[in-house]
Order: sequence, then structure tokens, then C-alpha cells
Amino acid sequence: MEKDCCFTQEKDWFRYRAAAIIIEDGCVLLVGNEKEDYLYSVGGGVHMGETAEQAVAREVYEETGVRYEIDRLAVIHENFWYGNGAYDKGLNCHEISLYFLMKPRGTRELNSESYTRFDDREIMRWIPIGELDNHRCYPTFLKEYLSAGHNGVEHIVTDERTTE
Repeated sequence: MEKDCCFTQEKDWFRYRAAAIIIEDGCVLLVGNEKEDYLYSVGGGVHMGETAEQAVAREVYEETGVRYEIDRLAVIHENFWYGNGAYDKGLNCHEISLYFLMKPRGTRELNSESYTRFDDREIMRWIPIGELDNHRCYPTFLKEYLSAGHNGVEHIVTDERTTE
């Protein structure tokens, strides 16, 4: 089994992730699963020795069953949060994600049979960009980002840690 570029040290968790922004007909593709009450971007951990481009292509295929082509690197996201979900509960989380804009295919047809690393079924959902506020979605910058025009690579830092 391949090893993700991540580590846990006591209560701290770091992850290097590659993710896709897939848009078709004004909708963005997001993923849900059986344990969490939110949606998230298609993507996952970069494996040791793998480039971010290779990782996003692999993750998109694994999750959607479709081979999307990369258009360009769109966002470098530094993300900090205190974990309270099924997979990260009690951890101080630090993630660096590279978000790639994928080339549209002209169809929303998928061939998905995806499961999380904990064997929970993943469900692909096409969400109209204008309706993202009606859903709990991660990354939180997604709606604002998709509502504006962008030419280069953006660096976005999100810090959602709360003190308890």
C-alpha cells in the first residue's frame, strides 16, 4: 500500500493533499460520505515519491471513475483546524493542498465506486455554484473563489482553529 505524505505527532496531524476543482455546466463536483455531515473536494493525500499532478489525476480517477485532464494549478491552500469529525477528532490539523482546475468534459456523467480510507462509501454530488451557501462545504474558500475570475495561482490561508 502506498504511503501518504502525512504524519501524526502526539495530537498534531500534518497532511500534503492534491485536490481537483471540477466544473461542468455551472456546477462543481463535491464529495460526501456516510460518516460526515459536510461535502469536500475531490482529492486526497499525495503519496511518497508522487508529484501533486500525478496525485490529483489518480485521486480524481479513483473517486469519479473518469480520467479528467488538468487545466492548471489554481490554488495553494494552507489550512488549519481543530479536528472534531469522525476521522480527525481531537487533532490539531495542518494541511497543505494544491488545487488543480480540471478541464471540463462536457458531461456530468461519472462512474464512481469510491470509498474513504476507512471504507466509508463516498457519494459524488454536482452542486450549482450559486447554491454552495446552502451546503456545508470544504474548502470554505470555494464559493468565493468560484464566483470571481482568476488568472494565476492564488495562495489562500484558512485558519479555523477554535480555542476551547
